[in-house]
Amino acid sequence: MIEKDIWVLAGTAATLGFVHTVIGPDHYLPFIVMSRARRWSLPKTLLISFLSGLGHVLSSVVLGFAGIALGIAVARLEGIESVRGSLAAWLLISFGFAYFVWGLWRALKRRPHCHAHVHSEGDEHEHGHVHQSDHYHLHGRREKTSMTPWILFTIFVFGPCEPLIPIVMYPAAKHNTLGVVLVTAAFGLTTIGTMLVLITLSSWGLSFLPLGKLERYVHALAGAMIFISGLSVQFLGL
Repeated sequence: MIEKDIWVLAGTAATLGFVHTVIGPDHYLPFIVMSRARRWSLPKTLLISFLSGLGHVLSSVVLGFAGIALGIAVARLEGIESVRGSLAAWLLISFGFAYFVWGLWRALKRRPHCHAHVHSEGDEHEHGHVHQSDHYHLHGRREKTSMTPWILFTIFVFGPCEPLIPIVMYPAAKHNTLGVVLVTAAFGLTTIGTMLVLITLSSWGLSFLPLGKLERYVHALAGAMIFISGLSVQFLGL
């Protein structure tokens, strides 16, 4: 039978998981903007988000269990989580900046321009076009697999779930395995579920937002948003 205090702790874990996700833009913003930039379908976006969120939670669970097995104090585990959080934030910043530069270069390369054409009758006119296009055809070659989902997944695995460690240590200290599982599940399911709901609603809303002439800058804009998201995590503690 599960003790009453474990149920209270599970409810606390679920609340912390929700708040931890909502106030942390790095939990959903990268997936929203990359989905729009790379034109992922909603199912693909949610699958990538789910796997990244799962890795995000499980990495802290594994660290917590390792700490319990080795008898490491909560303060030291929280210190390790802090280092992981800083590393994940810098990875997000670096990825966002690199993607912004690439997206800007791509947009400038695709800048529309005109060529003059003179016909035999002496008529002269111009044709506007771009040399790069988002539309392409495959002729006997497979499309290269994008590394973007794997990069996001890796960053999320490094990203810690700081609130999880202290609350999971209580049932662990009492050798209550069922309590550990319940608290971890409450935190993990709430965190991932909140991520998926926010990403779904935001992606749906963005689908009605036409960018017009800014469409060719969509990759640069996505990179800039990820860069700012990383900065907010590193320097504002979000």
